Amino acid sequence: MTTTRTVLTIAALTLREASRQRVLLALTAMTVVLIALSGWGFSRLAAESGGTLTSGEALLTASILLNLVMFGFSLIAALGTAFLAGPTLAGETESGIALSVLARPIRRSAFLLGKWLGLVAFGSGFVVLAGLAQCLVVRATVGYWPPQPAAALALLAAQTTALLTLAVLLSTAVSPMASGVVAVGLFGTAWVAGVVGGIGASLGNASVERVGTVSRMLLPTDGLWRGAMHAFQDPTALLRLGDEGGQAFPFLSAAPPTPSYLAWAALWVAMVWGLAAASFVRKDL
Repeated sequence: MTTTRTVLTIAALTLREASRQRVLLALTAMTVVLIALSGWGFSRLAAESGGTLTSGEALLTASILLNLVMFGFSLIAALGTAFLAGPTLAGETESGIALSVLARPIRRSAFLLGKWLGLVAFGSGFVVLAGLAQCLVVRATVGYWPPQPAAALALLAAQTTALLTLAVLLSTAVSPMASGVVAVGLFGTAWVAGVVGGIGASLGNASVERVGTVSRMLLPTDGLWRGAMHAFQDPTALLRLGDEGGQAFPFLSAAPPTPSYLAWAALWVAMVWGLAAASFVRKDL
């Protein structure tokens, strides 16, 4: 069996295994509840604005609400993928399942790559389907459609991939539960640092603004999330708050991610995966 076929087989098995776990049921339940609540909220917004979003205030409110709900989806995806990555890899290592598979002529790096690809397919597929369903609900209730839905959903999937890759790295060194807790904790820390940086930018405080910049370089989840927000929101909504107000508000984004930042995020994922592979190869099974 070629290495490519081996990787794809392991990825398919990982994806099938993830779809059978209770994590999927929990993610589905939380997603349905969030979509239902947001649908009710947007329907009330439509009723208050006369059924269509024609005023600037309604567009601003819709953009904020949509980004708020999408943050909920990104948080659900973060929780699900982070706590799924640990048991999938570390759990199999502790139970001896990985050892029985690796006893065959399969390289550890190929095994890890297959696991990672399966988890990426699971996490990215969830966030894209959930995000698309939310966009359709918004379209049906208030007639609003994001200006760049494909780019926004792709950035949400990239955010999920970045956090999942970090969780895979952690799962090669610590217990499954600890790896999930640390990954989600870093995810929340990066988001808070991004909000602090935005406030610093709005106040013209370079030192405080640098907090957000540094955090987005160390962990690109918040930078990718802010890019997704910018693609979801109506451009006129940001104008109503002004550039400074938009930077300070946590659910509006002042600018899309630059190509250089997207390149850095891709390089970051590759480097973290490389560290995970090196750690897994040296791990005593």
